[in-house]
Amino acid sequence: MLETKNLTLHYGGSQILYGIDMEAARGQITCVMGTNGVGKTSLMKALSGTHHRSGGDLLLDGETLTKPPAHTLAQKGVGYVPQGRMIFPLLTVKENMETAYACLPRGEHMVPDEIYELFPVLKEMQNRRGGDLSGGQQQQLAIARAMITKPKLLLLDEPTEGIQPNIIQQIGRVIEYLRDQDTMAIVLVEQFFAFAYGLADRFYVLNQGKVTLSGDKADVSEETLMKAVSV
Repeated sequence: MLETKNLTLHYGGSQILYGIDMEAARGQITCVMGTNGVGKTSLMKALSGTHHRSGGDLLLDGETLTKPPAHTLAQKGVGYVPQGRMIFPLLTVKENMETAYACLPRGEHMVPDEIYELFPVLKEMQNRRGGDLSGGQQQQLAIARAMITKPKLLLLDEPTEGIQPNIIQQIGRVIEYLRDQDTMAIVLVEQFFAFAYGLADRFYVLNQGKVTLSGDKADVSEETLMKAVSV
């Protein structure tokens, strides 16, 4: 579903990503790991179009994409849940979800029942302002908003950050459910090691903007991965 070849990214004169080659398959969770400041969020921004890559190729479902803006990538099937969630604090929960309609044909402007089945709290609080929700509730809202766009590729950047344990478990179950539908590729950036290792089918470890370890879960031991992300 997703493939990058020799992807690079700069912020001004500083190079952040160096020749990233990666793949994310439909029906799998591909986990990007590493310590703070190694380029994980920058990679997600490059994949989502919120910060244009400097070079290299990006392919989505076999189509080579140039450097389209983020809204064009969203229309092509890239759903992005950014670090920090980025919900609209003054809009209601329902209005936040409705912002996803911009990526859909008019006839599909609806919140599927599946959203409320996965996140019951959003139905209970649909008229409450987004800024009044807890961090865990905002994270559920951010994931729901991305799901409404019907993504082929779902990018999740640190979905457990600052979230209470019971909500982390629920989010984990939702991510597993989405994988098992076999309709999308999921790329997960995560520093909570047990959460990431439990979910992932494939790993990429970044260090100083480069891939230092990659492989399927069957080929990468927990000990090897822990050592690689602890450097």
